[in-house]
Amino acid sequence: MRLWAPLPRAVGAVELLDRPAPLSDLRECLDDVARLNGLLGGHLVTLRHVRRLLRRVPRDRVATVLDVGTGGADVPRALVRWARRAGRRLRVYALDRDPATLGVARRGIAGYPEIALLGGDALALPLRPRSVDVVISSLTLHHLEPAAARACLAAMDRTARLGFVVNDLYRSRPAYAVVWLATRLLARNRMSRHDGPLSVLRAYTPREVRGLCAGAGVRGVRVRRYGPLMRQCAVQVKP
Repeated sequence: MRLWAPLPRAVGAVELLDRPAPLSDLRECLDDVARLNGLLGGHLVTLRHVRRLLRRVPRDRVATVLDVGTGGADVPRALVRWARRAGRRLRVYALDRDPATLGVARRGIAGYPEIALLGGDALALPLRPRSVDVVISSLTLHHLEPAAARACLAAMDRTARLGFVVNDLYRSRPAYAVVWLATRLLARNRMSRHDGPLSVLRAYTPREVRGLCAGAGVRGVRVRRYGPLMRQCAVQVKP
């Protein structure tokens, strides 16, 4: 099989992280996600685009960010660390629908008063339209089937004042191989080793992400692929 041959999407597949799991497994899995996000550049990709969007926020005002599907809140923590170094005032709302996941995140944000946890659905964000400067998500989009993904993108568009940053894996055979190997070498939990490769199979291609945005009626989006990192980023910049 050629490496560049199309890889069919695993429609309807369910990751272990999307099911009820023992708390110890959930904690270890979210720790794995945070570690891999940091080591493999996931944090850097999101930070790069968020920094650019927040340049439009006056430095004397508190900038606001909503993280959709926050998991263990590793990306909000990375954002806060950057803001502290840069001398920027920042408030991050970290949203997840799963109470157990929010419980794990709550332990992780001790010492980060800039972060507030929210319970809510990615398809119906519990915030007013244009109520935050930037909306982000990391490794969330691939968990959603197309109709739900379009609803999520539309909700992010409504809520953001300046735009959004959607960071996710992209589906390809090389990405599958790299993620399979990375989870075998670097992940500590069985859920991570199962879910990592499956996440690639569930992920969308850049072309499919563009189609999802168009279907959601979202404008001003550019999708950039970061090949060595096995990531893609859909960035919306509003006028």
